[in-house]
Amino acid sequence: MKAWILETQAPIEERPLQLVELPDPHPGPGQIRIRVQACGVCRTDVHIAEGDLPLHKSPLILGHEIVGIVDEVGPGVTRFRLGQRAGVTWLNHACGECKFCRAGKENLCPQARFTGWDADGGYAEYTLVEADFALHLPEGRPFMELAPWMCPGVAGYRAFRLTGLGRGTRLGLYGFGPTAAYVLQVAHALGIEVYVVTRSEKNKDAARSLGAEWVGGYDDQMPVKLDGSIVFPPVGDLVSFALSQLDSNGRLVLGPVTMTPIVIDDFNLIWQERSIISLAHVTRQDGEAFVRLADDIGIKVNTEVYPFARVPEALIAVRHGQVKGNAVIQVAE
Repeated sequence: MKAWILETQAPIEERPLQLVELPDPHPGPGQIRIRVQACGVCRTDVHIAEGDLPLHKSPLILGHEIVGIVDEVGPGVTRFRLGQRAGVTWLNHACGECKFCRAGKENLCPQARFTGWDADGGYAEYTLVEADFALHLPEGRPFMELAPWMCPGVAGYRAFRLTGLGRGTRLGLYGFGPTAAYVLQVAHALGIEVYVVTRSEKNKDAARSLGAEWVGGYDDQMPVKLDGSIVFPPVGDLVSFALSQLDSNGRLVLGPVTMTPIVIDDFNLIWQERSIISLAHVTRQDGEAFVRLADDIGIKVNTEVYPFARVPEALIAVRHGQVKGNAVIQVAE
């Protein structure tokens, strides 16, 4: 099979990925092989390629927003049949036995492994995954639209779930990229008002087009108190700012993997049972629930498609914020 591999980390402009020919993989017990149709490009791929995250294996095939067709089934697999659609997310494996797995929090499993980091991902013609960690995908939707569901879609859904909000409440979104766009649509489908704060005029227009109740900048006066909020930019200074706009008992979810230093110098910002929680990965249950909901509500996806031969260009574009919506690699013709 053809695959883009990373052996040595380097700035993405130096094009550290190489296109090579590898032996076709075949599934072992409990695994399926997916003929990859498309794979979304995430900033985490760039972080791994450039060395912001350590390299867990070399060579490595990046990519964790994988969608395709099951074309080979290993011994003992009953969840999938040949020809079915399947998707793969960031979570590639969990032990199933630790206290977190038993509590339904497998995203916190100390033995968790991740697609495109600990296990080879989707910048290749085929990928292997444990059948229990693959998602069933709806028929009738283009693979190019389904690929971003596997990361910004599912991660946004989990961040939304962590707010604990329900019908008739108010949600604030700080920053408005692809993940926030999914959250807005999910919240609206569940009867929740959405208020968006972002600097970008382009992103303000995008939020308005999706029906946000209010859109403004960081200097604008929020018209209401919020019941929950999600911060997407990795900017620690936003934490106090977002807390100041929460109502009593509100919860603030921090979406980034890392953030600049956070300072809360006024106890009143967290008094009245306001709380802060961070987002850490996703679970299979998040993926299954989001796929069902996204299909039911006809979630809108904005993609920029790159051919398989242009994976390096796609990574560079993502690195410099030059993609309109979600970058997706079309792997299969």
